[in-house]
Amino acid sequence: MKQQFTILTSTCVPLPLENVDTDQIIPARFLKATTKDGFGDNLFRDWRFDKAGRPNPDFVLNQDIYKGEILVAGKNFGSGSSREHAAWAITGAGFRAVVSSFFADIFKNNAMNNGLLPVVISPDFLAEVFACLEKDSADTLTIDLPQQTITHNATGRAESFDINPFKKDCLVNGLDDIDYLLARRNKIETYERQLWSK
Repeated sequence: MKQQFTILTSTCVPLPLENVDTDQIIPARFLKATTKDGFGDNLFRDWRFDKAGRPNPDFVLNQDIYKGEILVAGKNFGSGSSREHAAWAITGAGFRAVVSSFFADIFKNNAMNNGLLPVVISPDFLAEVFACLEKDSADTLTIDLPQQTITHNATGRAESFDINPFKKDCLVNGLDDIDYLLARRNKIETYERQLWSK
């Protein structure tokens, strides 16, 4: 069982960069691990730290004014290789949702499979959020997954977003694919008995 996702109101961490690929999210040299532990420490590793391992003060994750459970990213987030570790790194760093105007399909599916909600908004809504966050790091978004809406609380502007109904059900109920099947075990067994009795 994963954490249920219903309504999330949070401050945000802005990453106004386009075409962020999975190798930038979690560099390939960190992919040897077989568990999800520690991946959050290496999220955006090559941007967060210099070659000597010192934090880069200009990178947003090293700036104390930006905190929260929502990562706001530029267009085409999660492109590149289909590594599930990218979703592990983002959730491991404490994020529950990523907001962008476009996601790579494989990343989008990997995110939802790991309890991370990718929310697609219009380019002008994204630009508005970035502009407000630049002025006020305390700016918040509210994501209502059951209603499939996202609201910019500073302006009251809201948009609807699409999500696969099956993945939505899993996220709302804190289930992965196996949990989903086990929760319906009785119905599956009843169906199989009826099928084989014909």
